[in-house]
Amino acid sequence: MQTFIFGHRNPDTDSVCASIALSYLMNEEGKNTIPKVLGHISTETKFVLDYFKVKCPDYLNDTKVQIKDIKYNKKAIIHENDSILSTFNYMQKSNITAIPIVNDKKQLTGFVTLKEIAKFLISGDNEKVNTSYQNILDSLEGDICLEFDERIKGKVTVASYQSKTFQEEVKLGKEDILICGDRYKVLEYAIESGVKLIVLTGNHELPKKLLKKAEKNRTNIIITKYNSFDTATKIILSNSILSINLNNKPLTINNKDYRTDFISLANKTGHTNYPVVNNKNECLGLLKVTSVDNYTKQKVILVDHNGFSQSAIGIEEAEITEIIDHHNLSSIGTNVPINFRSMPVGCTCTILYNMFIQAKVAIPKHIAGLMLSAILSDTMVFKSPTTTEEDIFAASKLAKLAKVDIDAYGYEMFKAASSIKGISVNDIINQDFKSYNVGNHQIGISQVMTMDFNEIEEHISEYIDKLNEISNSYLCVVLFITDVYKNGSYVIYNNNSEDIVKDAFDLNEIYEGVYIDNLVSRKKQMLPALLEVIEKRV
Repeated sequence: MQTFIFGHRNPDTDSVCASIALSYLMNEEGKNTIPKVLGHISTETKFVLDYFKVKCPDYLNDTKVQIKDIKYNKKAIIHENDSILSTFNYMQKSNITAIPIVNDKKQLTGFVTLKEIAKFLISGDNEKVNTSYQNILDSLEGDICLEFDERIKGKVTVASYQSKTFQEEVKLGKEDILICGDRYKVLEYAIESGVKLIVLTGNHELPKKLLKKAEKNRTNIIITKYNSFDTATKIILSNSILSINLNNKPLTINNKDYRTDFISLANKTGHTNYPVVNNKNECLGLLKVTSVDNYTKQKVILVDHNGFSQSAIGIEEAEITEIIDHHNLSSIGTNVPINFRSMPVGCTCTILYNMFIQAKVAIPKHIAGLMLSAILSDTMVFKSPTTTEEDIFAASKLAKLAKVDIDAYGYEMFKAASSIKGISVNDIINQDFKSYNVGNHQIGISQVMTMDFNEIEEHISEYIDKLNEISNSYLCVVLFITDVYKNGSYVIYNNNSEDIVKDAFDLNEIYEGVYIDNLVSRKKQMLPALLEVIEKRV
């Protein structure tokens, strides 16, 4: 099974590049991993990926358990031309009480239960047969004597009278099927009458004279070991399953449906069995309600985060096998021990650099470029207080492998990332928005890197309105506009957060868009300052 590797929602450069780099490393070690993203990538990240010619990972909507993850019966499917007997035998063998029916294109055309089969046997038409020659042969465990027609349709007649009486009283024709033993006059009469099929019971053989007549008249003949009574019973069961009053529009579930939604559906309907289909209405099998707890969780590895609120939707339903992060410990817990690698460094990719070295796996140019970009982004080209000697050392080594100059490339990266023209207020705020729990409350902190605060300042009222709208779910919402090369941040906040921001950063004067010098790190400066003030108030 493949393991997905992804960072937090609203992915930044470290989150995306770490996912790609770790996936490369683990795949080189023989594992099967795929990098994913949980949201739209930033302008900066797009620049980085384009610069090093790396495809952006595919979007992952959630990690919730789907029907496809449940171990349902994928073999429980019957073709609409299969016989009633073979359907019943399969259901008995598979210990199921219902089964989906499909056509040649594997599309669902019906659904039959043991109850409907029982109804047919008790009250159905037990004289007519409309099925294939092969179905009859299989149902009677017979041998082929003569076969001219693939399909056999007719009314079943058992030769129960004396030969003379039978010939006088019973009129046979092309729509008749005769069940008969070694009564050769009756057999001759049937052949001359042109019946569709003769079933010879008791393993009796047809004399050569009659066999030649049957060949000339193109009479189908099957020889069976059963007596006439058993043959008459079993031949009805050779009818195709379509002979039964089927449910042509059964309640189905899609293989992409969520397990939780299916449980709700099953509780409402009370059904025991559900055909599983895909978007083309192709039947994939049968899911019994009793199988709902037999499923495989999606294996995932988290990078650059370790909190539920920042991870994929449905992360609690996934199997977290490893976490690699450089943030404080958060809310995610696991049922079993996992590999958890955490270091007090400025970037997840600094940790990954050490993992490459430890694993003795060579770092190719494009992977080195991505990891370098992540370090430069998270440390703001080493100006952030979160920067460590490990970050600087890793970046210097990676820059050589990527064949770029750190200062020149860093400036080019931030310049490309700082442009916010054409980006909506909502997208700028949500580009790197993170939630944090403070007791029973939440605070929201958004950070955008740009050298063009004037562009934001012209529309500052729209930003305030959006933050006020968001604040319905938060105690405090703050947007920091960080100018990396000016080494400081402008601050915009929701209406109710003015005093919190003023006290947190010890400001003599507070207003929307206030500039705070040397404020660049959300983790080491912005968040701790806000938390200290809020924790005293709640």
